[in-house]
Amino acid sequence: MKNILVPIGTSPSAHETLQYAVDFAAEFSSQIYVMEVFSVSSRAGGLINVTEIVAKSSKEHLKEVIGKVNAKNVSLKIATYNGDLIDGVNEINKELGIDLIIIAPRSNDIKEELYLGHTSGRMVKKTNIPTLLVPRGVTFSPFKSVLTAFKSGVLKKKRILAPLVAIKDKFKPVINLLLVKTPGYTNDDLKVNPSLMDMSSQLTITENATTYQGVLENFQAKQPDLLCVFRRKRGFFKKLWEKNTISKSEFYAPIPVLILSVKKD
Repeated sequence: MKNILVPIGTSPSAHETLQYAVDFAAEFSSQIYVMEVFSVSSRAGGLINVTEIVAKSSKEHLKEVIGKVNAKNVSLKIATYNGDLIDGVNEINKELGIDLIIIAPRSNDIKEELYLGHTSGRMVKKTNIPTLLVPRGVTFSPFKSVLTAFKSGVLKKKRILAPLVAIKDKFKPVINLLLVKTPGYTNDDLKVNPSLMDMSSQLTITENATTYQGVLENFQAKQPDLLCVFRRKRGFFKKLWEKNTISKSEFYAPIPVLILSVKKD
């Protein structure tokens, strides 16, 4: 993992997410791009240098957040973008090649009932970049146990697993696979990709109404410190495609969640 993107919002605890990203990046000798998006419409063109002024303010805010973390030996670079957040993320990905996004599930405490807020939800939904969701207050430590949950073991390309492979190679965690048979599953869904099987210590097959319910059923027994799922419209976060948020009643995890990206389905 060479390039890690950390979008920074208005949350006063944004530096905590950045510190987690720094500690994580230090393990892989990755560099971090700290990003903030602002929006100045062309209609504001009558104001002198308004875009430059806002861009400068954004950079100052990012410098302030960076100043609150122990950067260790990690390279921290600032990136600002005028426009929509998703456009900005996709633009920087096109230019640099982002291997992982690290964000908090929510940017603020306005709606405590939400697990994924509007901003983080849109990022998971509308980008195709592997994403690590880090709950507020969680500090980084090497992963010892990973639970990888899915309703279909079919993966079109091996490189989808790249972030999980990197984590396995670095930390040597126990990786448990959980195949959840949900209503309407097919025999093809039960065929687990060989590369995924090669990484695992154990495969558990369960039958539940949703993948999340399967995770809840097995969470205590496996005691993972990282949950890994796949980004699919009909997968773990299927409710996300109906809206841009996920409530805690629909999903909640007190540990980091790694979302591996597959092509849109």
